Amino acid sequence: MTQPSLTERRKAATQLDIARAAAALFAEHGPDGTTAEAIARRAGVALRTFYRYFRSKQDAVGPLLSGGAERWRALLEAAEPGPLHPTLEAAVREALAAPDAATAEQLKWTRGLLRAAERDPALRAVWYRVNQDSEERLLPVLTHLAGPDADPLEVRLAAAAATDAIRVALEAWAGTDAPAAGPHSPAELAVRCLRELTGGMRLLSR
Repeated sequence: MTQPSLTERRKAATQLDIARAAAALFAEHGPDGTTAEAIARRAGVALRTFYRYFRSKQDAVGPLLSGGAERWRALLEAAEPGPLHPTLEAAVREALAAPDAATAEQLKWTRGLLRAAERDPALRAVWYRVNQDSEERLLPVLTHLAGPDADPLEVRLAAAAATDAIRVALEAWAGTDAPAAGPHSPAELAVRCLRELTGGMRLLSR
């Protein structure tokens, strides 16, 4: 896998700084009480820099909402081709576990944003777009893992089901006060959702 350039890493770091500033302001004032100008000021960037990266204040939290999907996809990209179900389940468990402060913080931001999204259609649209993008980017990874003889339709269904398993798990967890690890955590809920959604899939039963 090609490593990102220094410019790309700096761009990603700036986007994440803006995303954290937006999420913090949403938590303090709600999306309606937050402006793009306030987000840029909190992030320490010019307003034109904000709009270079994001179209709206809701778009700004995209990097926070997509962080878990990127970890999960990286785990799958590093896996060897073979039976898909155990590979998917192991990646889900590891990607949504909270073994360190950084991952726990990511989940905390996600919970707050998903709660805010219940009252903000534009923020919900960002969340749905993040999941659609994740599914599309997951498809070639699963195609490689499943091997050349796999039915493309079955691979597409697996990508959709796996993406929805994580989405539903995070949404269900965000509506509770359950901890980030242990029973009823995102990892445990996502594995349960994955098993329910893929139980009848031939590709994942081989």
